[in-house]
Amino acid sequence: MKFQTILSTATSSLAVGAAFLAVPAFAQSTGAVDFEEGTIVVTGQTQSGVAGIKLPNTSKAKQVLTQDIIQTQVPGQTINDTINLMPGVSFQNNDAFGSSGGTLTIRGFDDSRISQTVDGIPLNDTGGYALYSNQQIDPEIIEQVNVNLGTTDVDSPTAAASGSTVNIRTRNPHDDFGVRMLGSAGDFSFFRMFGEIDTGEFTSIGTKAFFSASKAVNNSVYGGIGKIDKTQFNGKIYQPIGDNGDFISVAGHWNRNRNNFAASTPLRLDPSRTVGTDSDFNRFPMTKKERFYKTPECQIKQGTNGVADIDGSKSCGSAYDYRFNPSNTGNLRINSRFTLSDKLTLNVDPSIQYTKANGGGTVDAREGFYTQSANATRGAITAAQQVSGYIGGKPYFGGVDLNGDGDTLDTVRIAAPSNTETWRIGVIASLRYDINDYNRVRVAYSYDRGRHRQTGETSLLKPNGFASDVFSNSALADAAGNILQKRDRLSYAILHQVSGEYSGDYMNDRVHLNLGIRAPFFKRNLTNYCLATSASGFVDCFTTNTVDQAVYANANPSYKLPQQRILNYNKVLPTAGVVFDVTENASLFFNYSKGLQVPGTDNLYQSFWYARDEAGANPKPETTDNFDLGVRYTSGIVQASVTGWYTRYTNRLASAYDRDLDVTIYRNLGRVDKYGIDGSVAVQPIPEFSLYVFGSYLKSKIKEDVETGVRPNGDPIYALTKGKREAGAPVYTLGTRAQGHVGPIELGVQVKRTGPRYVNDQNLPIVVSGTQVYGKKTPAYTLVDLDAKVKLDFIGLSDRTFLQLNVVNLFDKLYVGGFDGAGTSNSNVPTAFIGTPRTFIGSISFGF
Repeated sequence: MKFQTILSTATSSLAVGAAFLAVPAFAQSTGAVDFEEGTIVVTGQTQSGVAGIKLPNTSKAKQVLTQDIIQTQVPGQTINDTINLMPGVSFQNNDAFGSSGGTLTIRGFDDSRISQTVDGIPLNDTGGYALYSNQQIDPEIIEQVNVNLGTTDVDSPTAAASGSTVNIRTRNPHDDFGVRMLGSAGDFSFFRMFGEIDTGEFTSIGTKAFFSASKAVNNSVYGGIGKIDKTQFNGKIYQPIGDNGDFISVAGHWNRNRNNFAASTPLRLDPSRTVGTDSDFNRFPMTKKERFYKTPECQIKQGTNGVADIDGSKSCGSAYDYRFNPSNTGNLRINSRFTLSDKLTLNVDPSIQYTKANGGGTVDAREGFYTQSANATRGAITAAQQVSGYIGGKPYFGGVDLNGDGDTLDTVRIAAPSNTETWRIGVIASLRYDINDYNRVRVAYSYDRGRHRQTGETSLLKPNGFASDVFSNSALADAAGNILQKRDRLSYAILHQVSGEYSGDYMNDRVHLNLGIRAPFFKRNLTNYCLATSASGFVDCFTTNTVDQAVYANANPSYKLPQQRILNYNKVLPTAGVVFDVTENASLFFNYSKGLQVPGTDNLYQSFWYARDEAGANPKPETTDNFDLGVRYTSGIVQASVTGWYTRYTNRLASAYDRDLDVTIYRNLGRVDKYGIDGSVAVQPIPEFSLYVFGSYLKSKIKEDVETGVRPNGDPIYALTKGKREAGAPVYTLGTRAQGHVGPIELGVQVKRTGPRYVNDQNLPIVVSGTQVYGKKTPAYTLVDLDAKVKLDFIGLSDRTFLQLNVVNLFDKLYVGGFDGAGTSNSNVPTAFIGTPRTFIGSISFGF
C-alpha cells in the first residue's frame, strides 16, 4: 500500500512498503485495517504512542490502548474495564477480576448499541445485541484495543452499532520460541493461572504459532455463597506469504464460565428495610459492613406425603446469588491478505462462532394440573378441564412427584433457566484498488448468519438450593413425557451487506478525505412455538402437548397461536470524514456517519401479539446521525485530543428488564438528541514518567413525552420524558493515570470519577405506593487503583519475569455499580449491583 509520511517524501515503492509494515492496525476487519493504514499520516515517533495511549490521525474520534497499559491492570481483567481509561467510556465492574460481568456505556450508548469485535468478528449477541464482559478474551494475548467513540467501520457486520465500536486485536505469534507462566492470588480466594507458549518460526516459510490457557476461580464478592470458575483456551497460527505483508492467520478461542451471579439489591433507601431481611440485601446503599452480609445457606425441606407442601417465594434457592450464569463460548476466525497486483489487494475474513448460555433462575412448579375453567363467553369450552404446560409463568406437570414425597399435591422450587444456543457464521471480504499514491478505493461484502435457539427447560435443585444441571440438559417432563419450557423459539438473524469506501490525499498531502457508504440487508426469520399472551412478551408453552394446547387456546381466543414471521430491514448508511494537517503535529478532523440498530429478537417477539398489518407488529429500526469535530496533537512526547460531538436518534428504543418476571419491556422514545465533549492528554516528558488525563461531558434530551399505555376510556397515558435525560449514563467522567519507574520498579496510580446517573427517563425520584424510596439519580463516585511491578531481570532473569501488585478501589469506596434501568417508569425499582470493594491481587510471572 502506498502513502506519504511527514518524515519522508520518498516515493519509491520500497520506502512506501516499509512504512506500511511499520504502522499498527487501528480498525476491525483485515480489509478495514489495510485500507485505513493508507490514510493515517505517520509522524515518526507518534505511532509508538505515549505510555500505551495512541491517537491515530484519522477523521474518526478514535483512541487506542496498547499492551503497555493493558498489562498494568489486574491479570485476567476484562478488556471492557481497561477501556474505562478512555474519555466517554463508563464501565462498572461487578468484581475486581473481570469474571462476573459489568455494565458498559460509551457516550451514553449502552452495550446493545456498541459493536464489539475481536480480530474482526462480531461479539454482540445475535438476538438482543448484548455484550458479556466476563466472556472476553484473555488480556495477555491482546495487542491493542481501539475504540471508535461515535461511529462504526464501513464494512462492520453488525445490527447493533447505532453508536460506538470496540475493536480488540490479538497479538501475532513471536518469531522466537518462548514460554510464560503467570500466577495470581488475591482477596475473596481469587486464584488464577495463565500460561502461553510460542513455537517461533518452525518451517522454512516462516510459519509460527502460539497457544495459551488460563484458569481463574474466586468466591463471589458479595453474598458469600457463590463461586466463580472460568477456563479459557486460545491459539493462533500465522503464515506469512512472501515479503510484502500478505498472510493467512487462523485463530481459535474457547471460554467456559460456571459462575454464580454477583449479589445485587433493589435501588431503594426505605429506612424500614433492614439488610438481611428475607435472605436479601433489600436496600441500597447499605453501610460498608452491611454490604458483606452473607446470604444464608439453606437446605430444601422434605415433603410430607399426603400434604400439599408449598415452597414459597423465599424458599431455599430463591435468592439471586444462588443463580448460575453459565456459558460456553468459542470461535474459529481466519484473517488474510493477498496482493493480486501492485494496485489490487484482497482481504478475506471468515469465522464461525458457538455460544450456549443462560441467566439462571428458579420457579415454583406445580406437581399437579392447571385447571382451565369453563367460560363459554370467552372460549369454546363449556366445562372445566385439566391441562399440563408452562402457564402464567409456572410449570404444571400434570401428576409428577417432583420432591419424592409420594404425592403430586405440592408446589416445588426447581431450576428454570432461559437457555440460548447460537451457531453463527460470517465472512468479510474486501477488494482495495490503489488508483495512485494519493487515491484509493475499496469495495466490501459482509455476510453474517446466526441461528438462535431459545428454550426454557427445567431441572431439579440440589438439596442446598443450587441447580443440579446448570443448562437443564436433563429436562423435566410432565406425566405424558412432554418437556415443559418457559419459552420455545427459533430465530435466524441474517445479514447481507455491500459497502464502498474512498480515501484521497489533497493539498500537498495535508488534507485527507474519506467517503463511504454501506447498504445492509437484514432478515429476521422468527418462529415462536408458544402462545403469546400479552404485548409485553409473556407466553404460555405446551411444546409437544398439542392436545392441551388446543384446549387452552380455545378457552383463551385472544391469545396468539404459535407462528412464524419474517421481517426485513435495509437502509443506506453514508459516512464521510476529513482530516486537515494544520502543522506537522496538529490536525483538525470532522466525521459524519449514519448508524442503525435493527430491533432485537425480544422486541420482535413481543410484536407477535399484534396482527401482521398493525403498527405494533412492525417495530421500527433505530437510526442515528453522528457528528464529530475535533482537534488532535501528536508527538513523541504528547498525545492530545479534544472532540465535540452530536448524535441525533430517531426511534430511540428504551427498555426496562424485570428480573423476577424475566422479561424486558420496550418503549419507543422517538427522537433523542445527545451531545457532549471528550478530551484526553497523555504526556511523557522523560522516559521514566508519564501522565495521562481524560474526561467527558454528556447531555441528552428526549424530545417528546412517551406513550406508555391507554386508560379505560381510551385516552393515552404518557410518561413525562420531554426535555429529560436518558437514564443510566453518567453526566460526566474525569480521570487520570500517572506512571513512573526507577530501575526495576514501576509504579502506577489511576483515578476515575464517574458522575451521577439518572435512574429513569423521567428524571424523577422512585416512588412506590406514594412513598419516595430513592432519589432521581445515583451519587457520583471516585475510584483509585494502584499497580506496582518489580522486574527481575536485574538478577539475570528474563524481562518477562516479574512480581506485580494490583489494588482495586484503594480507598474502599462504597458506590452504586451497574443497574437495570427503570425505563420510563418512576415506580419501577431498578436492581443495582454493589460496587467492587477494595481488593488486593498479587502476581508472579516467569518467562523466557
